Amino acid sequence: MPIDVHTLEQIDGSSFLRSDRVVVGAIPAQANAAGSGAGASVTTAVAFAPYSLPPAYSVQITPSQPALVSVTNKTSSGFNVVLTPLSSSTTLAAGTFDVLVVA
Repeated sequence: MPIDVHTLEQIDGSSFLRSDRVVVGAIPAQANAAGSGAGASVTTAVAFAPYSLPPAYSVQITPSQPALVSVTNKTSSGFNVVLTPLSSSTTLAAGTFDVLVVA
């Protein structure tokens, strides 16, 4: 039988928006489109609506294929994930990425 443990330790030098909670959101296997050609980036909008994200949050993206990842246009309702192939001669396939948001 599992035992719930409710202890949270904040690492020195890090900060949380609130002192009484940590906000965590996960979206496993968010779909992304295929690239339009060799070297083309793919942008996917990620929405957490109707939930409003805190003013400051961190995003971790794990793609299902080799790609450079960047997160742009962070707002209270979501953000964009941009996947860029590692080589200008590679085309991104349709796939997925995992999303983890922590605030």
